Order: sequence, then C-alpha cells, then structure tokens
Amino acid sequence: MEELKQAYQTMGLPELAAKEEVEKRYTTLMRQARSRTQQQKEGTADAEDSFAKITQAYRLILEYEDRKLTDAFNEQEYGKYKKMAGQAQKMDHFWRYYKFHTLGAIAAVALIIYGVISFMNYREEQERLANLPPVDLNVSFMGNYMLKDDAPKEEPLENALLTAFPEWQRFVTTLTFVPADQQSQYAYMQKAVLILATEHPDVYVMDKNIFEWVGAQGVLINLDDDVNGDLKPLLKSGLAKTLKTDEDTAEHVYGIDLTNSALADQLPLYKESMIVGIRPDSKNPEKAKAFIKKYLATID
Repeated sequence: MEELKQAYQTMGLPELAAKEEVEKRYTTLMRQARSRTQQQKEGTADAEDSFAKITQAYRLILEYEDRKLTDAFNEQEYGKYKKMAGQAQKMDHFWRYYKFHTLGAIAAVALIIYGVISFMNYREEQERLANLPPVDLNVSFMGNYMLKDDAPKEEPLENALLTAFPEWQRFVTTLTFVPADQQSQYAYMQKAVLILATEHPDVYVMDKNIFEWVGAQGVLINLDDDVNGDLKPLLKSGLAKTLKTDEDTAEHVYGIDLTNSALADQLPLYKESMIVGIRPDSKNPEKAKAFIKKYLATID
C-alpha cells in the first residue's frame, strides 16, 4: 500500500482519489510534459524521466482499480461459496474458457456411444432376421388405405395374412398411404415414387387410382395367360382389370379386383377397393398367384 500511496503523491492526487480524477490528472500532466518538451532546448531528458515516473504511477493506480473491481465482482459471484470460493472461481473460469472444447468433447463421446449402440442394434436386428423363417410373400399396400383403430399394434397386416394362409410361415408388408383426393396427393405420391424405385415386393395391393398409375408404368406383369388358365374358373365379370402401359398400347390384364373377397374383409384396413398385381421381379411369383387365387375363391 505504501507504493500505491507514493503513486498518488507522484501524480499530485489525494490517496485513493476516484478513477475519473486519476484519468483527468494524467491527461493534464501528459499535456504539460509535451508542452515543456517542445519549449525546452535543454533538460529534455529530465522532463521525459519525470513523465515516465508519472506514467508508472498512473499504471500502478489503474492496476489497483482493476484489481479492486475484480475482487468486488468475485466477492459478489463467489462469496456465497465461502471456503470453496476459490475452487468455484477456478471452475467458472475453466468453463468460461473451455466451454466449447468441453461441449465438443461431450458431443464426440455422445456420437461414439450412439454409433456403438446403433451398430449393436443393427447386429441384433440382423441376427433376429437371420433366425426368422424365409419370406413366403412380400406385400405392398399402396393407396387410400389406413389401419383400423382397433388393429393390433404389432404387425397387424402380417398376422391377418398368416391367419388366412396358415400353411405359410412369414409375410412382410408395407403400407403407403396415398389419399384419393388429387389435390392432396402430391407429397404422398413423391413417397410412393421413391418406394416403387427402391423396394421390390412380390405383389402390390392397390386402390383403383394407384392401380391405373402403377400399371401404366409397366411395374406389373401381364396376367392374360393366368386369366385364361388357372384363374378362369374363379373369375367373375369385371374382376380382371385391364389397362395400357406407356410401352404397350394394347390392353392387357395387369390386376385382379379382390375388393369383395371375404379374406379382404379380414384385413384390419379401411379401404374402398383392392386390386392386386404382381411385380415382374417377384421372388415368389407362384405364391403371388396362389395368393390371388385363394382370395378369388372367397368371392361370392
């Protein structure tokens, strides 16, 4: 404190003068020193040495003021921690200066954990699928279809189909909702296009609008021979659905209307029509035809 007291004396100020007075006094002394330096032809070194002492005193006072403010701030922020104030201050400074580093490290660890968990879940899912029986039929429902409110939460369509085909062991199904209202279809049709391009079911179960759209793109096989062969005894008027594709202007049968099948009524779906077509790259084409045949047999 003696050194601080001397600093105030060097600047010609009372001890612990306000910071504003210190700033004002230093500005005045600086101007006076410059004026003397310009006027004196001799003794300039003494004037500079005198002002250097003033500057040193000024800096000492400012350091004291800054330290006083810092101490007051620390007392306000960390005084409540009492004996742990120093530790709390260190933790706060660490967080302030290394906050983004810490958050980055936490995020990196979280990503690693997420990646490990995802990989483990993937492996478990692969093992589960490997232990399942082979798929008898992969069915894609596409159109103005929605599950009924009372439908089971787990695999409702698969279980309904297995009930109808107890001799089979496994169905895989997907349900793609596309509303009948054309003004509301755009976003849903984009999803349907993506599914058509990336997924490869054995059969499509479609409403009338989707059948006409899908069939025109050549995504369904020609069923003319089946309609005139195995399916002919079961077909009633109007059940064989014909259309033209973009590549073939002649009409052919590409779908079978199973809307009125008793088995169709057992599906937990809200539906208005149900037309079934077979995809050309079906892995189970014979079972796909057996699927259609069994549904036809339950139409009165």
